[in-house]
Amino acid sequence: MSTPATWFSNTEGWLDDRGKGAWIAAMVLGFIFIWPVGLAILFYMIWSNRMSGSFFCNRSQSRPVAPPRGSSGNLAFDAYRDDTIKRLEDEQHAFQGFLQRLRDAKDKTEFDEFMDERANEVSDTSSDVQDAKSA
Repeated sequence: MSTPATWFSNTEGWLDDRGKGAWIAAMVLGFIFIWPVGLAILFYMIWSNRMSGSFFCNRSQSRPVAPPRGSSGNLAFDAYRDDTIKRLEDEQHAFQGFLQRLRDAKDKTEFDEFMDERANEVSDTSSDVQDAKSA
């Protein structure tokens, strides 16, 4: 007798051998007969990237993420673009440094408040002990 995991991997392999059409047919039949099964197959296809490729439009593959930095043929524009990109990278680096300094200052303030509260608790406890001894 096969376990559910073995049955699932065998079914997955069988559908993979037959291609995307088999996966889509299984999903449609699942929706027709038992809709939660069809929904589960759809989510599994999305999660396992079986929906990507030439069958469906995949925008991340259809156009580049960043434009290439090759020459445009216009030297003035290329110089302006390079200067602008350099300036933006410098501003981004400066802003990230500013955010780090802000986080560090916040952490230091929170730590100082904690230490002050701790010192007050310790002094209150020691004064209570001294009052108990003198009484």
